[in-house]
Amino acid sequence: MTALVADQITVSYGQQHVLDGLTIHIGQGETVGLRGPSGCGKSTLVRVLAMVQPVDRGQVTIDGTPVTGTRHRVPAAVRTRIGVLFQSPRSATDPRLRLADIIAEPLRSTGHPEATVQTRVAELADLAGLTTDLLARRPHAVSDGQLQRACLARALAHRPGYVLCDEATTMLDASTQAHVAAVLTDYQRATNAGILAVSHDQLLLDKWAHRIVTIGR
Repeated sequence: MTALVADQITVSYGQQHVLDGLTIHIGQGETVGLRGPSGCGKSTLVRVLAMVQPVDRGQVTIDGTPVTGTRHRVPAAVRTRIGVLFQSPRSATDPRLRLADIIAEPLRSTGHPEATVQTRVAELADLAGLTTDLLARRPHAVSDGQLQRACLARALAHRPGYVLCDEATTMLDASTQAHVAAVLTDYQRATNAGILAVSHDQLLLDKWAHRIVTIGR
């Protein structure tokens, strides 16, 4: 099956089931909206699909390949199929790094030659709408919107087949929200990537998603 699939996923924190037998799939070229009340497990699901959160039961598969383990126990060729864009760019970035280095992080972590890294960073910065002067700045010297653009570029660094957006536009102004959604839509058209868009914004999901899944009702 050509899709990112979470099948019968259960995750517990102590005695509390945050996810209990949840199944969801994101097909190639498809944008799936995910909504639900706070605390229903939306962010936990993103972490499961991003291969950083272990599950109690269930299975994640990417294009028919079962995912075993989490983080660096997952082969790089599998884990780099997923890109993630989180809600808060400041909590998702190292304040000591320049924006160029934030974008370069995933490429350097998988051993790409530095010349390749620099070329790809320039491509990604242009895609995300970041100027050269912004790339030389650290997070404290840029706006939330500019930092989220760097996080967007970082999420696309490995040309992922699936992009997970966990309330990724919530903290942004309207123009930056529109820019992020447009960049991801263009990327999807060019690569046939699947997108999971987690949001409380019904209007955004209505405009962006091909279908909407509600959990935690």
